[in-house]
Amino acid sequence: MVGASLLALTLPDFTLDWQHSVEKIRWRESWHVGADRLHLTEAAVKGSGAGMEPGHDAILQDGWWVWVPDLAPLPSLTLATSAATDGGWHLCSGAICHDIPETGATVVLRPCTEEEWHKGSGP
Repeated sequence: MVGASLLALTLPDFTLDWQHSVEKIRWRESWHVGADRLHLTEAAVKGSGAGMEPGHDAILQDGWWVWVPDLAPLPSLTLATSAATDGGWHLCSGAICHDIPETGATVVLRPCTEEEWHKGSGP
């Protein structure tokens, strides 16, 4: 949900892309939505710096350091915006992308229940 808005994805996979507020380097994560969890399937970073070190098994692909993080599936993912990154979060699912603007607010991503999906509304 973004503010009072609900964003429903029709595909089970999505990517998040953003710019690090200090290093001004792009970061990208690929996620899969399971029945009740979010699974991080890949991470990629355009460089390294404060808190942005590539994973130990990262390989360089098209200018991105890419690896598969060892992270247990999550029930939700909280995104914070700082108004210091020259842009908010960029979320894409298939060919459909959404910008989550820098508002200083938090945004929570989570799988919705079957009932919420059919109603078209959030909790």
